[in-house]
Parts: sequence; C-alpha cells; structure tokens
Amino acid sequence: MGIPSEIRDVWIQRKRNSFIIPSPAEDEKNLRAKQFSQEGIRAGVKAAAVAAVVSAVPTLIAVRKIPWAKANLNHTAQALIISGGILESIAMGFSHKSQPMNS
Repeated sequence: MGIPSEIRDVWIQRKRNSFIIPSPAEDEKNLRAKQFSQEGIRAGVKAAAVAAVVSAVPTLIAVRKIPWAKANLNHTAQALIISGGILESIAMGFSHKSQPMNS
C-alpha cells in the first residue's frame, strides 16, 4: 500500500520545480508556526514531568497506606491514574502554548 517510489519521486521533483514563489509572509508564518510548536513541546514536557511527580507520589502513598486503595488498586490501575494525569497536562500545556498571541 502507499505511493510507488517512482511516482513519489516524480511528484516531489515536480513540486520542487514549481514556478510559484512563496511570499515572505508565508516564510514568516511557517517560522512562527515552527516556533510555537517547539514552545508547545517544551511546555508539554515540563508539564508532564511535574504531573508525573504530582500524580505518582500521592497514588503510590495511597496504595501503601489506605486500606481501600491497597485492596482495590492493582498495578494497572496505578499506572492508569499516573499516566492519565501526565497525558492531561501534556494536552493542556501544548494547546495553551501552540496558540499564537494576539500582540
């Protein structure tokens, strides 16, 4: 499945030799988009690190100290609780940072 390599190569060559010249505004727009994406990734990684600690520590303490959690939360449940917090923080950090500012 997919595009055969010969057709793909012809298509790429035709796209490179296009007579349409991108405007400086497009280059600037692409640069800003790349910059915002990189900032979003950095923010997501930072948020994931914080969320890992913030969600892992109470979960692991609760499983060892609270009788209900000790009886009902197996390793899979613990991993799901921790990873859910991490994924939420990544999504929130990336969506916040990837929005361009109106200034």
